[in-house]
Amino acid sequence: MGAGSMKGIKTRIRSMENTKQITKAMEMVASSKLRKAQARVISARPYFETLYRTLLEIAQGTDDFSSPYFEKRTIRHSCFIVIAGDRGLAGGYNANVLRMAEETMKGRNPYVLPIGKRTVEFAKKRRIPIIAEEYEEAGAVSVGDCFTAAKTVTKEFKEGRYDEVYVVYTEFRSILSQVPVMKKLLPLDDAMLTELPEGTPRMMDRGMVLYEPDPFEVFEAIIPEYLGGVIYGTICESVAAEQGARRTAMENATENAEEMIESLSLQYNRARQDAITQEITEIVAGAEQ
Repeated sequence: MGAGSMKGIKTRIRSMENTKQITKAMEMVASSKLRKAQARVISARPYFETLYRTLLEIAQGTDDFSSPYFEKRTIRHSCFIVIAGDRGLAGGYNANVLRMAEETMKGRNPYVLPIGKRTVEFAKKRRIPIIAEEYEEAGAVSVGDCFTAAKTVTKEFKEGRYDEVYVVYTEFRSILSQVPVMKKLLPLDDAMLTELPEGTPRMMDRGMVLYEPDPFEVFEAIIPEYLGGVIYGTICESVAAEQGARRTAMENATENAEEMIESLSLQYNRARQDAITQEITEIVAGAEQ
């Protein structure tokens, strides 16, 4: 193995060392963003839980309760709020959630409310009608944006533009586990009228509550806020999942770079040893002549 080959191996080693520095830095950045995203998930829960309990109390504590949000319709069109990332380098994060969205949309005449650049690209490529493109950057979506989106969705649901609403996002379970999930938002489940989740206080335990102007109008006003809270919560979950997936992907890339550097260093040392051995052989052979 000649000097040219040794030089090529040394160049590859330097290249892998530079790659390792980049992946290690991205791993640290993802870890920092993951901690912030997890804190957002925790801080968002109390508001959402309070709204959900209020909806339950109104629905179960009002005689002859009815709402268009419980109405079961013939499904002509469906709305999908799909949350993906703005960029790659996160393993299968984007591919998995978009694959689930595509599979569930089949045969449903879908509209899409995309959150994240990858979702916008996904909808345009498949020519799926897009409700709004204001949320193209998932990382820039604020709480106010979520409530604005929820008001748009609930208004168009009541007007009959679509007959059901789903959210497709990625649930953060751990740094090593991120699972794509689909949840139905509208129409509301009839179980809300009969079943309370464990730990939810009943109206009789809290005393009678007087709603002004009446429970029906309060319920109608809370629904967009409730959906806004759900959308915000799913975005927080998705961001945490994306950073967890990116951290894992960059950690694996760093380990692969280290293994490659070790392998190339071994090749370089062998090539160097072969070159030295060849030089010694040539000197000895020349001396014997």
